[in-house]
Amino acid sequence: MGKRQRSRERISAAPSEYRDAEGNVLSLRGSLTAGTRRALAQAAAGEGRPSASLEDSWQRAGEMLFERLALRWDVAGVPTTGQRELLARYRVASSAEREWIRGVLREHCREHFPDVQAP
Repeated sequence: MGKRQRSRERISAAPSEYRDAEGNVLSLRGSLTAGTRRALAQAAAGEGRPSASLEDSWQRAGEMLFERLALRWDVAGVPTTGQRELLARYRVASSAEREWIRGVLREHCREHFPDVQAP
């Protein structure tokens, strides 16, 4: 018996850009796989981390959503790309930047992923 070829259909959608009052731009992807959607739902519910508080689960879900959606973030004219670099920049973001990002993630999910609950 030969190996079976599995064809995976790539989900692709144009990214969306969001600009804040200071001119910083956050670019978010327009598609999420079914597996990612399941993982996000589990993180939001605190599954897999029984000792995590509601606050911990909420923070992790927000971080995970940002990690999966963010493609590029230009802050003060300095572009940040790459999943590791974007997550590091998110972790050192000011409270005002995080609040703006949470609002953008909620808006983006309402528009593109109504089944995904953004924290």
